[in-house]
Amino acid sequence: MARTAGRDAEDTKRLILEAAAQLIGRRGTAVPVSDIAAAAGVSKGGLLYHFPSKEQLLNGLASSLMSQFRREVEQAAAEEDEQTPGRLTRAYIRVCFADARDLIGLRDYLSLAARLMFEPGPEELARQDARRWRAALFDDGIDPATVRMIIAAADGSNIAPLLGPVLNDSDRSALEADLIALTYAPTSRAT
Repeated sequence: MARTAGRDAEDTKRLILEAAAQLIGRRGTAVPVSDIAAAAGVSKGGLLYHFPSKEQLLNGLASSLMSQFRREVEQAAAEEDEQTPGRLTRAYIRVCFADARDLIGLRDYLSLAARLMFEPGPEELARQDARRWRAALFDDGIDPATVRMIIAAADGSNIAPLLGPVLNDSDRSALEADLIALTYAPTSRAT
């Protein structure tokens, strides 16, 4: 399969990662690289040019997912003054709850994330990313006990719809508002 005219390297990498996300999310990490290449509309050699090994493809996919979430949170946080306590935490809440509103997309994302976490490279990348989030959120000017509750509730809001949610859409909207309100509470800064 020849290189598609008008498509640059970044477009090709994006197509490969999108195809990999879809196929790995549905079929697991054992999906052949040739199937991913075909779904992306590139040759196997073209895929291997951008991702020389399956391990590099899986790491690239995990990094892409984490970077996308971080970008979305940073964009939401940019709507507030940089010195405002809790701005990153509020953005984290908003993005988590927005992501959970798309049930089909959420299922695909969680399936993909779960499959990637069985691979050593993506698992370590996720641990590193979690440490960065922990440091950033606990340094956001909010009481640490409040931060722990917010992280648990926001992260849990992404899983609950898949398990037969107890909270309905109205409850979830109220929870989001309640969590955001907590970010404005005075801080005691006890860890």
